[in-house]
Amino acid sequence: MKQRLKDPDLARLFENTFPNTLDTTVKYFNAIENLAFIITGDIDAQWLRDTANQFAHYHTLLSSDKELATLVKAVINNEARYVSEYPYCGSFQPPPESGLAPTHNDWADGVTVNPPVNNQTVYECKYEIDSLCGFLKLSRSYYQATKDASFMNAEWHSAVSQILRVVDEQSQATFDEDFNLVSFYNWTGGNGALSPAVNNAGNGEPKAFTGLVGTHHRPSDDLSTFAFLTPANAMLSVELTNLADILDDTHQAKNVSQISRQYSARISDAIWNSTLVDNIFAYETNGFGGRYVMDDANVPSLLSLPYLGFLEMNHPAYVATRKVVLSRQNPYFAAGTNFSGIGGPHIDAWNPWPMSQISAIFGTDDDSEIMNSLYLIANNTNGLGLIHESMSIYDTTSYTRSWFAWANSYFAEMLLDLAQRKPHLIFTDGKSYVPGH
Repeated sequence: MKQRLKDPDLARLFENTFPNTLDTTVKYFNAIENLAFIITGDIDAQWLRDTANQFAHYHTLLSSDKELATLVKAVINNEARYVSEYPYCGSFQPPPESGLAPTHNDWADGVTVNPPVNNQTVYECKYEIDSLCGFLKLSRSYYQATKDASFMNAEWHSAVSQILRVVDEQSQATFDEDFNLVSFYNWTGGNGALSPAVNNAGNGEPKAFTGLVGTHHRPSDDLSTFAFLTPANAMLSVELTNLADILDDTHQAKNVSQISRQYSARISDAIWNSTLVDNIFAYETNGFGGRYVMDDANVPSLLSLPYLGFLEMNHPAYVATRKVVLSRQNPYFAAGTNFSGIGGPHIDAWNPWPMSQISAIFGTDDDSEIMNSLYLIANNTNGLGLIHESMSIYDTTSYTRSWFAWANSYFAEMLLDLAQRKPHLIFTDGKSYVPGH
């Protein structure tokens, strides 16, 4: 791959980003125990969402690289233990077998979670539905590449059952018909905690039933404004169908497969019926008519809907929504002299994330748009040769997180996508390339 790339700067970026997860984030791996612990980079914890994305670009290699496949299976097995016990949590401490000490998380201090969690196992228990999608994504990616169903053990099936329980619970309205509060999970902050409070005693903004699944926090770990996050529900719909497919392919849990397909269809219908106005998707809705038109850089995002597999990049609703979120109509879009893109409240409104430009590339077939986004990223690493979390539009030397494995993997995954889809843009010979094939 590196030798094919015609731009030496892109070649160096790929050389640095492609192995970053394997080189720097595998904190523990024991093939005999079938356990692995993967950190995000500069945070010593395993996020379900990050891990799925950190390994996504290795997908085509799993069928030929047995050691890599064994590692991914160990990651899935470890995460199945986490999810089966704490399905509302998104990031975790090392498994006891590793001998690694748990990391103290200052941001979890002063936070009360109900149902309660053990901070020796859980690093942070913000409920984000896309974290559960990440576990499903990694599972089906492994199976699709290897056809090895041995990871589908009792713990994994328990985790899947817990995910479906959360889907059911968080689809329900805030109040029942007698105005009894329906609360299966709440998370408080504030009152001295570094993490901001979730309003309404940790239950979030009220929501009405639409068929969508609510979430308390976004993929950025920031508070949701409204409970129904459109791109997270889009990812959930896609991954529930993928879950059903691998269960059917392995002749397992027919009832779980049927329920997953029902939920997937209901969620997809609700997205089209309740989040779209004038062909523009809202980022968040609440079922009462409230809608927030914006986008955040973190995936799942509206910009990443084609990448997620929810729709085609030429769908009129995506084309129209893309135009909005990559403009001043999105409150978290910002443009400077040297860099532009979508950010989010996790940092601030004037620090867009390179991740958003990667998503933009996955969402277009236009060569000029692709090259513009590609070099906005490549020309803004401040000489580090890796992908930052965010970049200031005012100062190219100002950025956050120099060690952010998800962003590095996402960049490598995007270049591999171009290698197959648009080889003439990046290769000297213009010939398509897929690793492992």
